[in-house]
Amino acid sequence: MRQEEGYVTTEDGVRLYFRRLGEGPRTVLFPNGFDLIEDFRPLFADWTLVVFDLRNRGFSDPVGDPSKLTAGVHNDVEDMDAVRRHFGIEKINVIGHSYVGLTVILYAMKYGAHVERVVQLGPTGPYPAKQYPAPLSFDDGVLQEVFGRLGEMQKDRGTEDPVELCRKFWSVLRRIYVTDSADAGKIHWGRCDLPNESGFMKYWGENVWPSVLGLDLTPEEIAKVRTPVLTIHGAKDRSAPYGGGREWALLLPDARLVTVENGAHAPWIEAPEQVFGAIAAFLDGAWPEGAEKVVSLDLLETRP
Repeated sequence: MRQEEGYVTTEDGVRLYFRRLGEGPRTVLFPNGFDLIEDFRPLFADWTLVVFDLRNRGFSDPVGDPSKLTAGVHNDVEDMDAVRRHFGIEKINVIGHSYVGLTVILYAMKYGAHVERVVQLGPTGPYPAKQYPAPLSFDDGVLQEVFGRLGEMQKDRGTEDPVELCRKFWSVLRRIYVTDSADAGKIHWGRCDLPNESGFMKYWGENVWPSVLGLDLTPEEIAKVRTPVLTIHGAKDRSAPYGGGREWALLLPDARLVTVENGAHAPWIEAPEQVFGAIAAFLDGAWPEGAEKVVSLDLLETRP
């Protein structure tokens, strides 16, 4: 597979590291997808995949100027378009996982003329602070247990090597992303040897997550997204409640939901054939088998 790597420079001078894989006629942009390249590689044999580190993440430039970080996800939206323009692509397909699953919708809201199709994987919902009832919010006690252990680890912050602390952090946190604890070892998202990643939680807590919580999206704004959107969400997602994915598919005018019944926050781990098959069918122009047109948050009210 052909591979190219380099940097895209944003309008405010921040360099974003990218890797371009494949030679397919259509391009898929996968922001923050470096941790997932090996998992997703077979899917893109016939596509060109552009993966890049978001601002202040991974191999992208560390940003020392606070004014270039305060906008959080809004910076990420602008940076996505900087990458698109760098490659001279008129229309892109985009994939976003977790909170980036929300970011790609913000991108489609602003730059919809340049978006062909959008895939959300376990996305943060349109109303990030919303509390969903069971069974739209999975609670088996693991999240509370993990957060309790992480709280204990915070006592070592400032006294322990940041890289080692980051590794310990991910060794605990990865448990919440899979349904079966035996699969936790399949999560390799830390990249703790990179300074941007070992220090990410500070940036997350001070800039990224506040910018997400500060969103005040209305149904009317969300309805402006005319791009087809496929939302794939695990019903046992502890990190981003299943209700949020279901609500995206309800509010977006041209969206369908694929539910992975035994899936958690990385649903391709529990159901790779279902997830990758759905993405492949969608990017090829069709709604995948089993995709639901959501008409209500009520699980009893569905339409095929």
